Amino acid sequence: MKRTLITLSLLFLMLSCSKIEETVNTTVESATQKAQDKAKETIQKTVNEQLSKVVNAETVKFETVFPHSNGLLLENEVGKKVAFPNGAPFFIFKYKTAEKDLLLKTLVEQATSDEARSKKDFEKIDGTNIVEKLTFFERFLPENTIDMSFLDDLKNDETIEYYKIKRFPNASTVIYNPKNGMVYQFVEVKK
Repeated sequence: MKRTLITLSLLFLMLSCSKIEETVNTTVESATQKAQDKAKETIQKTVNEQLSKVVNAETVKFETVFPHSNGLLLENEVGKKVAFPNGAPFFIFKYKTAEKDLLLKTLVEQATSDEARSKKDFEKIDGTNIVEKLTFFERFLPENTIDMSFLDDLKNDETIEYYKIKRFPNASTVIYNPKNGMVYQFVEVKK
């Protein structure tokens, strides 16, 4: 009987130790995961704060960049001026228009400071390069600076049209969705 009692006690002790070890391991793994998640969150927040200090983004109207709009009607206009400390500013516009031809004509007719470096026509281009650049650019923008959710549409919709307009100092890339009239326009200011 003593042997049975000792054997049962040892068996119970081993099971208890195993359960304790399992509980300790689970607790340690949970704490480690929480610490890693918190560290990632803190790092991302710090990076975003630092980038926000470096990248200056302010709201801007289409008319301030393109004052001669020829009666062009824009709906739901959103514009941002983004400036990096070491470079020229660029503008990002999002709006709807049913007048694609008037838009392109208006952009081509904008005043230029150097006619020799400007083109008097717009050029329809392939959008593959633009999508790649935007995907790369998206990684460096602080959160909530610019809504880049449209990037998925650009990657998947074959009907989207891309145009390049060079009027020094402004070089515009216009992305036009004929299905809904949505326009994304990127204006790089050349020096």
